[in-house]
Amino acid sequence: MPVSEPKVPKTVLLLGATGLVGSQCLHRFLQDDHFADVVTLTRKPLEAAAASAGYRNDVIDFEIPDSYRDKVVADLVVCALGTTIKKAGSRKNFRRVDFDYALALARAAREAGAQHFLLVSAKGASVTSRFFYNRVKGELEAAVAEIGYKRLSIFRPSLLKGDRREFRAGEEFGNFLAGALSFVIPRQWQPTPVGHLADAILAAARIGVPGKKIYESGPILTGLDPETDG
Repeated sequence: MPVSEPKVPKTVLLLGATGLVGSQCLHRFLQDDHFADVVTLTRKPLEAAAASAGYRNDVIDFEIPDSYRDKVVADLVVCALGTTIKKAGSRKNFRRVDFDYALALARAAREAGAQHFLLVSAKGASVTSRFFYNRVKGELEAAVAEIGYKRLSIFRPSLLKGDRREFRAGEEFGNFLAGALSFVIPRQWQPTPVGHLADAILAAARIGVPGKKIYESGPILTGLDPETDG
């Protein structure tokens, strides 16, 4: 039966800590004594959790792997790195962030000894998707699976619901429609509160069973039990 890992404090490498999902994950990991140290890699200094014991923020250049090869030593990696095509300015730039940066960091962390990779993907992610966004997410899932992590946890939430720093009209409209039509929308397609996703990531980080596990939006919404969700 799947069980949570023994209480040996772990080091967590968190990618995308300034984003909606990453910031929620950072707070949770810092509050959980199962994890001794939390490291974030960012373009600019992140001061929000600077006073927390066991926390370190390293400023890196995502374009230059040599700037972070000695900063990715961790037991597990949480990747919440991502942008939008609008913010990136083009499909090419979007792919650079969501695929190239994420994959390069995943490889570097594995080479440094990381055993568990937790990837925030998207509902509908597939290498064969006709939608560019979902296809890139699917390609990243497939590429990370080839790296050789002992455990790979993939999260495919539906439309995220939470307070972002930047306004995203598509998400706001989608969440409005989902709220108005919640009585007819199947649970697995309802918006995913970012807090539920962060809780699911924290729970999955405690699971020590080797292998690949994909968490769709339904289980994310209902909650994960580290004792049974291997």
